[in-house]
Amino acid sequence: MCPRGGVRVTEHVRVWGNVQGHDCCGQALLQIGINMMALPGGRHLDTIPLPGQRVHLMQVDSVQRWMEDLKLMTECECMCVLQAKPISLEEDTQSDVILAGGPGPGDPLQLLLKRGWVISTELRRIGQKLAQDRWARVHSMSVRLTCHARSMVSEYSTVSRSSSQEMGQIEKLLMEKCSELSAITERCLQVENEHVLKSMKACVSETLSTLGQHFGQLLELALTREVQALVRKINASDNIYITESTTGNLFSLTQEGAPLCRIIAKVDGVLCLADILTDDSHSEATRAEAAAVVAQVTSPHLPFTQHLGSFLESMEEIVTALIKLCQEASSGEVFLLASAALANITFFDTMACELLLQLNAIRVLLEACSDKQRVDTPYTRDQIVTILANLSVLEQCASDIIQENGVQLIMGMLSEKPRSGTPAEVAACERVQQKAAVTLARLSRDPEVAREAVRLSCMSRLIELCRSPSERNSSDAVLVACLAALRRLAGVCPEGLQDSDFQQLVQPRLVDSFLLCSNMEESFV
Repeated sequence: MCPRGGVRVTEHVRVWGNVQGHDCCGQALLQIGINMMALPGGRHLDTIPLPGQRVHLMQVDSVQRWMEDLKLMTECECMCVLQAKPISLEEDTQSDVILAGGPGPGDPLQLLLKRGWVISTELRRIGQKLAQDRWARVHSMSVRLTCHARSMVSEYSTVSRSSSQEMGQIEKLLMEKCSELSAITERCLQVENEHVLKSMKACVSETLSTLGQHFGQLLELALTREVQALVRKINASDNIYITESTTGNLFSLTQEGAPLCRIIAKVDGVLCLADILTDDSHSEATRAEAAAVVAQVTSPHLPFTQHLGSFLESMEEIVTALIKLCQEASSGEVFLLASAALANITFFDTMACELLLQLNAIRVLLEACSDKQRVDTPYTRDQIVTILANLSVLEQCASDIIQENGVQLIMGMLSEKPRSGTPAEVAACERVQQKAAVTLARLSRDPEVAREAVRLSCMSRLIELCRSPSERNSSDAVLVACLAALRRLAGVCPEGLQDSDFQQLVQPRLVDSFLLCSNMEESFV
C-alpha cells in the first residue's frame, strides 16, 4: 500500500488577464490542490479553502469579471458570417458565444492561452456536431475555426516580432488543413446520398484530427518559446520586484495544466527556481511561490518525468532550501507550500528521502506540528504525514521517529477530525488517517516502534476505526490501511487484542475482514 500524496495541477482553474506578483503566496494557496494516496476508494481534493482573515486572496466580483469579458465576446466575426452562408437557423445558434477578441497588446502568453482555449473549444464542439451529422453546423463552425486560427497566427506574429522556421512550417500546415476542412464540409452540405456522406464523414474526421495535431504542435512551440523567455528574464534580472512578478507568472502557468508544467521543466525552469529558493535576499513570499511551482512541476500525478533530469542536479540545494523554509516559515500558508513541495519530491526519487533524513527533516516536521502558527489545518498535516509515510520505507527512519516521539504524533493523526465539516476538510482528514495508518504499519517492522505504539493504545484506536464507520467517515481506504497496521502490530504484540478482535480483524483473510467491517452498522459496536 503505497501512499500517494502531494500537489496536483488544478486543471479546471484558469487564470484570465495579466498575472502580477502581488500577494503571490496567497494566490498560490488559492490555486494549489492537495491530493491523496493511490489506495482503493481514494479521493482527491481540488482546492484548499483558506480563512479570509489569514491571507489576502485575489477576489473578483462576478459582475465585474463579466463586464471585463463582455467586450471580448461576439456572436461571430463578420468574415465568418459572410463565408458561412446560408446563416444557420438552428435552435442552438444563439449559444455560440465565444471569445473572439484578443488580450491586451504585448502579452504573448495570455494571447496564446486565450486563443488556444477558444480553438480547443471549437475543435471539441466540431467533433460533437460531426458525431450528430449536423453538417450545417459543422461547416459554419469550421469556417469560424479557420478565422480563429488565422487570428492567433497573425496576432502572435505581431507581438513576438520573429518566428522560427519550424513554427512557420507548422503555421502553414495548420492553415492548409483549416482550408481543407472548410472546403470538404461545404461539399458535404450538397451531398444527399447517405453512403457518400458516410465516407466523407470519415475524411472530415481524419482532417479534423490532423488539424488538431498541427494546432497542438504550434501551440507547444510558441508556449515553449515564451516560457524560455520568462526563465531567461528571471536568470538575467537583478531586480527583486521583476523576479517576484515573473515567478508569479510561472506559477500561474502551472495552473493551466500538465502540458505547461512539462514545458517549464523542459526549459530548465526548475533550475532558476532553485536559485530563488536558495537566495535569502528574496522575500519569504517569493520563495514560497517558487516552492509552489516546484510542487506543481514535480507532482506525482503528472504523466511525465523525462524532462526533470535537471531537477536531480539541483535536488540537494532545493531540498535543503525547502527544509529551511519549513523551519523558518512565519505562517501556515508558507509552511504548507514548502511541505507540499517536499512531499512531492519524496515520490520523485528515493535519494530525496535519504537526503531528508540527513537534514533532520523528521525533527523539523515533528517540531512544527506543535506550532499552531505553522501547522493548524488537516491540509498541512496531510503533507507532513505524506513525507513521514515515504520516509518510513527506510530502516533508519524508525530510530529518528522514536527519538522525536513521533509515534505519539502519528497516534494523534489517527484521530484527525474536521472542524468545519466541509467535504474538502473531511476528505483531508480521511487522507491524514489513512497515511498515518500506513506509516504506522511500515514503522512497526521495528519491534521498538511496535511496542511503543501498543503502549500508546494505538491498537485500540485502530480497532475503533475498523469497527466504527463514523470514525473514518465510512472511508474504505482508511479501513484497509487500519486493518494492515493492526495486523502488523498484532504480529509483534498479540496480547494486546481481545479474542473477538483477533478472530474478526486479524485471523481471517484481509478481504474477509474488510467486508465484515465495511458492512458494520454503528449499533454493532
